Amino acid sequence: MTGTTKETRKLTGPEVIKRFLRTLDGSPGVYRMLDEQNRVLYVGKARNLKNRVASYTRLQGHSGRIARMIAETASMMVLTTETELEALLLEQNLIKQLKPRYNVLLRDDKSFPNIEVTTSHSFPQIRKHRGKKGDGLYFGPFASAGAVNRVLNQLQRVFLLRNCSDSDFETRTRPCLNYQIKRCSAPCVGLISAADYASSVKDAERFLRGETTGIQEKLAGEMARASQDMEFERAAAMRDRIKALTNVQSVQGVNPQGVAEADVIGLHMDGGQACIQVFFIRANQNWGNVDVYPRVADDMNPTEVMEAFLGQFYDGKEPPKMLLLSHAIEERDLMVEALSERAGRRVQLLVPQRGEKYDLVQGAVRNARESLGRKMSESATQARLLKGIAEAFDLPAPPRRIEVYDNSHIQGNFAVGAMIVSGAEGFEKSQYRKFNIRGDELTPGDDFGMMKEVLTRRFKRLLKEDPERTSGMWPDLLLIDGGAGQVSAVRQILRDLQVEEVAMVGVAKGVDRDHGKEEFHRTGLRPFALQRNDPVLYFVQRLRDEAHRFAIGTHRAKRAKAFVANPLDEVAGVGPGRKRALLAHFGSAKAVSRAALADLKAVDGISDALAETIHAHFHDKG
Repeated sequence: MTGTTKETRKLTGPEVIKRFLRTLDGSPGVYRMLDEQNRVLYVGKARNLKNRVASYTRLQGHSGRIARMIAETASMMVLTTETELEALLLEQNLIKQLKPRYNVLLRDDKSFPNIEVTTSHSFPQIRKHRGKKGDGLYFGPFASAGAVNRVLNQLQRVFLLRNCSDSDFETRTRPCLNYQIKRCSAPCVGLISAADYASSVKDAERFLRGETTGIQEKLAGEMARASQDMEFERAAAMRDRIKALTNVQSVQGVNPQGVAEADVIGLHMDGGQACIQVFFIRANQNWGNVDVYPRVADDMNPTEVMEAFLGQFYDGKEPPKMLLLSHAIEERDLMVEALSERAGRRVQLLVPQRGEKYDLVQGAVRNARESLGRKMSESATQARLLKGIAEAFDLPAPPRRIEVYDNSHIQGNFAVGAMIVSGAEGFEKSQYRKFNIRGDELTPGDDFGMMKEVLTRRFKRLLKEDPERTSGMWPDLLLIDGGAGQVSAVRQILRDLQVEEVAMVGVAKGVDRDHGKEEFHRTGLRPFALQRNDPVLYFVQRLRDEAHRFAIGTHRAKRAKAFVANPLDEVAGVGPGRKRALLAHFGSAKAVSRAALADLKAVDGISDALAETIHAHFHDKG
């Protein structure tokens, strides 16, 4: 008996796509290309899925990047949508979620701060706000926390609005330092009437909307009247507020007359890299600029990069009324429709060719070009340092990801662990992580125990989420603050977790704990030192100092939060209004915690049921 066996031939990328093409029709939708490990290579959208996917079956006419993507494709997935707009929104969502290798990709998705004027209090607070918006009035976005702080600082000088918390406001018995330095009108102790304070709030809101002329005229009139009435101290205060208002306008830098609200977006590409500068223009003022470095490839053109940027940057952010672009995009009408739907109003998308708008865009492009030049120079320096690290510590290749760990505590209290990350792009702050030390059995000040908890949590998560080490989130090198004992302990921790092939170096202070005499410890090898003027030594010192800075900052934030925490915040059903009523009645949260049930029931606005809840919260914990 004879027989034949047929080997199953592995399909090529174009053959996989052709076979998949049979299942498609002309519907709009989103397609995904996947490799042999089911990792997403590319996410794309199409008005007509069949026609779009068919373009990948051609053997010629593709750029090198697209040809490689097609060759690596082992399977495909598709999601159909009702409209092309839905396909665009879904595509951008999937790109941000899956981070495909062959798409233009923003490296991080940072949020931008706003200024909030609260509305839940009779004396509203003005403060920085980041995240989900509540019931207050919001003005922004600002490009950075620094930009917000500068404006807030000047607004406090001009309008004398409070920035203290509601709980601090309710418990003050005398004015704080802000009143003494003329940055608050002290409504907490009744030094300004509710009507006058409300007028200042309205003026601040008008300023943030760009209505500055009327405010200056109003202040000038008050100054003149005070002078006529011989109230020279009040007149001087008005003069100082006018000066502060003039200053806050001058520090904005770019203050366009004909553009009230817009994002100005300038793109520059060079050497397979790109920088996009975004200037936030609000109320005819420049509220700061931010640079973004999307991941791009050599064969991508500015049109493709700009379109991808718009979709991803405004996913989850409300676009302004107008976007001024340095480069046109192909599907302009579709993008306008998507952005308008997100904003709930019409959004203009312009590529200006002359006039003030053109000048604004060219300024953004110039900033993008200069920023990219600096970054490319820094990247070259960083590459040399990583190569030096590999040579100094006998690594097989320059590390792509270095993780540095540190702990911070005060005699074991408010203990935190910190991890910073550095790589080819320098410090990768979006990858920093903080760890609240949970170990109840730890001896206060047990640095070994803290490090064990941090590393165990870190690597258990890595093993769970990425056991194949394909995400780029595994470190090539661990830097540990300590000598042979710490290195040995950490090595044992990793062995217990069955984590191998992660290089590790301990950095000890060395002789006399002198900066510059660091000793480096590795498992099974003698410690060694680098020359004092070695750039690699300076690089390691910067890494360790950054980890220490981050750990200390995290510790201080945790400690400060504990100090200002109000026990009433933990009681179910006690919101800001009832908390104010309780504090006004008893004088302090501590007095509330000791109050009898009958006394709690006597507080205005506190029902019998809530009084019982409060009493139980503080007295039934045993």
